[in-house]
Amino acid sequence: MEDASRTYPADRCPAMTVDDILDLDSRTVPAEVRDDSWRDLGTDAVDAERYTSAAFFEAEKKHMWPNVWQMAAREDEMLQPGDYVVYNNVGRSYLIMRQQDGSVKAFHNVCLHRGRKLRTESGSADDLTCPFHGFAWATTGAIKHIPCEWDFTHLKERDMSLPELRVERWQGFIYVTESTTQVSLRDYIGSEVYDRFSRWRLDECYTALWIGKVINANWKAVSEAFMEAWHSIVTHPQILAYTGDANTRYSMWGDHANLALTPFGLPSPHLAADNLSEDDIIAAFSRTSGRSASLKGRKLGQGETARKVMAQTNRANYLDALGYDSADISDSEMLDAFTYNIFPNLSPWGGFVPNIVYRWRPWPDQNATLMEVRLLARKASDAAMPEAAEMRFLTPEQPWASVAEWGGLGEVFDQDMENLPYVQEGLIASANNRVELGRYQEGRIRQFHQTMDKYLSGQLP
Repeated sequence: MEDASRTYPADRCPAMTVDDILDLDSRTVPAEVRDDSWRDLGTDAVDAERYTSAAFFEAEKKHMWPNVWQMAAREDEMLQPGDYVVYNNVGRSYLIMRQQDGSVKAFHNVCLHRGRKLRTESGSADDLTCPFHGFAWATTGAIKHIPCEWDFTHLKERDMSLPELRVERWQGFIYVTESTTQVSLRDYIGSEVYDRFSRWRLDECYTALWIGKVINANWKAVSEAFMEAWHSIVTHPQILAYTGDANTRYSMWGDHANLALTPFGLPSPHLAADNLSEDDIIAAFSRTSGRSASLKGRKLGQGETARKVMAQTNRANYLDALGYDSADISDSEMLDAFTYNIFPNLSPWGGFVPNIVYRWRPWPDQNATLMEVRLLARKASDAAMPEAAEMRFLTPEQPWASVAEWGGLGEVFDQDMENLPYVQEGLIASANNRVELGRYQEGRIRQFHQTMDKYLSGQLP
């Protein structure tokens, strides 16, 4: 609740801070969770044409996409030697392939004979034979067979190995880049974020649910809808009873990583006048949350708070029941939304609750986006890694809420997506070509555009 006698930073909501909330948690909160790394990036407007211009989109394709680290697959999509994932983005196509020793290689998905894509869908293979003329490569990328070899003797003097990309693996994510000058993935993400995820161990998780849908808006506009929490006051009113939207703390590290830490288990500061009880918070959470264990019908005992009970319920369901030790896991890590963004198009959630992962790709141009949402579940401690669920592609007519498995999350995604086509139409129609951003709550968006400019100008990589 707001304290009228307290002085608050001018750039923050005059309500409880994240640190105030963490001070009330039932277990010690790791120091890195308290890390406040926001920086003031100014108040300059962003040009609307960055979202609508074909020329700007072509500049992204040429100068940014080939030079960044992109998350192309999860380990659980390709568990066995010979398994491969086809990753397509902005006219590029890559084959991500599991090797016999368990390592991973990535190749340009192009036959070196006449240019046909070697594979159009993910799968498994003993070799990579082109369906056009039969040129074949081993899973290592080495040339294996040239049909009518008598007509291609000149190729003996040429390197016919499939061109490779750099590959790095982090927390179950498989990253690739075409750039030979880009820094390591750890340096790219930044050690603060890269190392922090080792506590949350997303490499113990598998893709339990994976949904994709094309949204009629620019990929940046779609991703930016998930870079701030304060739109909840209008867009997601049903979650305000247990979501500290305006309490959210925003952090940034380097050029490529940022975080919105949104506390759950307490009402939005916008509902201060409603004087909601702890039981009211539990009831609203049980009705509309799709990311945590159900507390339907639960009444709180003497001295219990909604936040502590919600966190303990999640500990029991998502760690203890699976054979993991939850003794030193804070309430925040069992409940709050740790919404990270890794430039340019991945948002992995931190913490120990089933983790949401967003990925956005232009589909196929500046006016539409493939929005993907994965739900990562932790495997049992003594179990083998399950295979990833395949992506379920929703048609334009199918709402996100038609996915029964994620409960109330579907309604939240539908509310977000309802705005975005009209955002794109408005940006196209903009009279002053300006997008005005808040200094604090939308600072992550400003960081994103400043990093984009560094790639377009050649300052990065």
